[in-house]
Order: sequence, then structure tokens, then C-alpha cells
Amino acid sequence: MRPFHQAWPVLLLFAALSAPAVITGCAEHNTYRVYDRDHDDYHRWDQHEIVFYSQWEHETHRDHRDFDKRDESEQKEYWNWRHSHQ
Repeated sequence: MRPFHQAWPVLLLFAALSAPAVITGCAEHNTYRVYDRDHDDYHRWDQHEIVFYSQWEHETHRDHRDFDKRDESEQKEYWNWRHSHQ
């Protein structure tokens, strides 16, 4: 387990990303499915996946961009990372 001083940025990011869900509750469900061509499976793009995606952006030192705005090579990198972080 990582010491707290190394994990706090991820915890802070999680808190910032989960705040809108806590405030709005279940008022709006913006989930959809995204197909991962290389692994031949679908992923539900919801708050759970957004947390993983934000962690990937942080760990790989990328600026935030919507997943669907990234080029295909970056999307592949994310899905490869995601499958190693189940």
C-alpha cells in the first residue's frame, strides 16, 4: 500500500470527480457503452469508469480531454492500461 503522501492526489481527484454525482444524486444517468476493439469487449462509461480514466490521465501525465476526443492510439493505450487495472 502506498503511503498517504503519495496517494493523496488520487484521493483528491476522486473526491473532485465524485462531488457532482453526490450533489445531483441519481437525477441524471449519462451512461453509455464503449467498444474496446482490441480486447473485443464493451465497457459501461459511467462514474466508475470516469474514475479509472482520470487516474490514467494522472498517472500518464496527460491533460484532461474527453475520451471520445482522443485519437485512436491514445484510446488503445487507455484500454490496455484499463485491462491491467481491473
